[in-house]
Amino acid sequence: MCNKKLMFQRTLTVVSPAQMEESCLHRKLLPAVWLCSLLAAQVNSCPHACSVCSGPDNDLCKECKTGWILHNYTCVDIDECGTELGTCSPNTYCFNIEGSFECRGCDVACVGCMGSGPARCRKCAPGYRMIGSKCFDIDECVERALACHGLDEICFNTEGSFRCHCAEGFIRKDNICVRKQLPNVQEKGMFEDLQDDEVEVLQQMFLGVVLCGLATLAAKGDLVYTSIFMGAAAAMAGYWLSDRVDGVLDIFLKGH
Repeated sequence: MCNKKLMFQRTLTVVSPAQMEESCLHRKLLPAVWLCSLLAAQVNSCPHACSVCSGPDNDLCKECKTGWILHNYTCVDIDECGTELGTCSPNTYCFNIEGSFECRGCDVACVGCMGSGPARCRKCAPGYRMIGSKCFDIDECVERALACHGLDEICFNTEGSFRCHCAEGFIRKDNICVRKQLPNVQEKGMFEDLQDDEVEVLQQMFLGVVLCGLATLAAKGDLVYTSIFMGAAAAMAGYWLSDRVDGVLDIFLKGH
């Protein structure tokens, strides 16, 4: 196959049989050389923790990378958190990883910590209380009689704190809760919805009360009040009779 490819080259160069054999040999050797190089690299590669080694196994290390220490020709991870190397800023804690370490934030319940979670706090943050060895949220709405100063405010507990919201029908204005203003609707008077017959009944009730008062005073012999009572009674009777007579006349006239 190799000979055929060389014989039918499109160039005008004349190739001798010896050159053809040499070229084919090179082409066959290239994959073999590449495979040998790959195997050699794998044989001579060190474990990831070793910088110098005599073989690919973990126990053939001679020198270790930073963050590791050599022990019996094996590189062992250094726990920086147990040494002065693992120094972290306040309110963070040291977390060891392979070959290094990380500084991670403390729980929100902590002020300084030794690890993750509210059970590893050195001290509790404001709004939290240490119970046993763990920091728990304080429910200010339960523990404080007046957590919210306004009488129209409702207390809602949150993690480490609380919030005050205006009660239904109120809005916050100038840091106090005020009642919502309803749309301007003109309020109706007490007697605006009364029907005509209801008004007439109320008028008769009022006149009845007045007449009863005058009658009481007239019974005591007071001539002035007796005259007023008689006049009012006569006026009421005349009004009542005139109203009824008008009705009777209307019926009589309609009948004829």
